[in-house]
Amino acid sequence: MMKLRGPLLGHCGSGTCWKEQRSAVFVILFALITILILYSSNSANEVFHYGSLRGRTRRPVNLKKWSFSSAYFPILGNKTLPSRCNQCVIITSSSHLLGTKLGPEIERAECTIRMNDAPTSGYSADVGNKTTFRVVAHSSVFRVLRKPQEFVNRTPETVFIFWGPPNKMQKPQGSLLRVIQRAGLMFPNMEAYAVSPARMQQFDDLFRGETGKDREKSHSWLSTGWFTMVIAVELCDHVHVYGMVPPDYCSQRPRLQRMPYHYYEPKGPDECVTYIQNEHSRKGNHHRFITEKKVFSSWAQLYGITFSHPSWT
Repeated sequence: MMKLRGPLLGHCGSGTCWKEQRSAVFVILFALITILILYSSNSANEVFHYGSLRGRTRRPVNLKKWSFSSAYFPILGNKTLPSRCNQCVIITSSSHLLGTKLGPEIERAECTIRMNDAPTSGYSADVGNKTTFRVVAHSSVFRVLRKPQEFVNRTPETVFIFWGPPNKMQKPQGSLLRVIQRAGLMFPNMEAYAVSPARMQQFDDLFRGETGKDREKSHSWLSTGWFTMVIAVELCDHVHVYGMVPPDYCSQRPRLQRMPYHYYEPKGPDECVTYIQNEHSRKGNHHRFITEKKVFSSWAQLYGITFSHPSWT
C-alpha cells in the first residue's frame, strides 16, 4: 500500500492542526451569537411588534378630564377653542370611503372632523362637505394654505387645529405660526389654534403610557390620526370614525387587493404597505399606525368610540 507523506499530511502533528481549527470555529460562533443577542436587544427596544401593546405600563389619565387651559392657543385673534360637542364624526382619508355614499349621513352630524389636506370637492357624495374642525400637521400646513378655495372659503365655519414640534412651529426663521398668521390677514374669518408645547409633551407621555415605548427613543412620529382621536375624545361625548381599519386588517386582507392610502390619491401608495413598512422600520422616524390603532381599540368602550366602513370594535 502506498504511504502518504510530506505535503499531503500537512504541517500539523498529533492533532494540533485540528485543535487550532476547532478553537477558531468556537471563536467565530461565539462572536456571531454575541452579535445576534445585541441585535435582538436593540430590536426589542426600537421596533414596534406588529399590533402588540405588551409594553403598556399603566392606564392613561382620563382624557376627558384633561385641562383645556393653555392646551390650544389661538394663532389668530384671542378666541377660545370650542370645548364641547355631543356627537362627533371623524372622516379619515382612507380609500375605504369611496363608493359609500356617506355624504348625507356625514352632513347630518353635529360636529365633523377632518385631517390635513383631505379635500371634499369631487368627493362630497362619499365624504360630505361639512367641516367643523380640521386637524393639520406641521408638514401639511403649506398644502392646506395653498388651496384656500378648498380649505378656507369652501367651509368658512371650519376651526383649524395645527400641531407640530415646537422647533417646527415656532423656529426663529420661517416660523409656521407666522405663515398661518399671514394667511389669516387675507382671510379674516379664519379661526385657527395651535397645540401648545406643554400639550405636545402630554401627547408623548400618553403614547409612552399606552405602549411602554418612548416616542423619541423608538424613532417614532405620532400620526395626525393620533392627535385627531385624542382631540375628538376631549371635545366630544361620543365619537364615530369613518374609514379606519382595525389593527389586524393588513394581516387578514387578501394580498392581491390593493387599497390606496388616501381616497384622493388613487395612484398613491398602498394602504397596507404603508402601515406595515412604518410599523416595522428601525431607521429614521416612522408613524406606528398599527400600534396606534391597537390603542384606539382599547379606548373604544372607555370613551364611547365606534368605527364603521369597515365596522369593528
